[in-house]
Amino acid sequence: MPGGTVLLRRLRRNPLRRRTDLFRAWLGLGLFLAALAGTPAVMFWAGDTAHRHYARTAQQQAATRHPTPAVLLENARRHPEPGSAEERRTRYPAKIGFTDARGTARTAATDVRPGLPKGSTVPVWAGPEGELTGPPLHADQVRSRAMGWAVLGALAVQGAAGAVYGVAARVLERRNLAAWDAAWRETAPRWTTSP
Repeated sequence: MPGGTVLLRRLRRNPLRRRTDLFRAWLGLGLFLAALAGTPAVMFWAGDTAHRHYARTAQQQAATRHPTPAVLLENARRHPEPGSAEERRTRYPAKIGFTDARGTARTAATDVRPGLPKGSTVPVWAGPEGELTGPPLHADQVRSRAMGWAVLGALAVQGAAGAVYGVAARVLERRNLAAWDAAWRETAPRWTTSP
């Protein structure tokens, strides 16, 4: 979008102002106002649509996933720096055994805290087919994702307005250059011929 002084300069009367300059200024102002008015509406629409989608997803996940205790079938790997802050955040893959919702015994691998001995119990989430999965989305995750989509919607409106203005400015600039070339072709022979 053009700066405020450039926009105002193009709107003022001036003997050198072309119609394309005036059109470009009004286009910039119109796109700015449209983006300003459209941004809240698009943010609300994108956020609301995303919130409804993720709320339905969370409900479906809550209905089909269940927590279950799992038993380590092997010792978990030890961390090289026991007791460190890094150890508290680090997880290592280990083989586990658990029973799914149908009562079938299953084995799988999941990430566990370092240093857990074989036979330790760890909580896991299982899906409807007995596969390991994550916990269902909770309200904070639904809200966070909806807000992310609302921000993306706002950026899309601003980006679209900027792209339309950029393309229009480029087309108008090419048109002006073509007009200048035509005018110079008419004028040049009178200036370059010797008396």
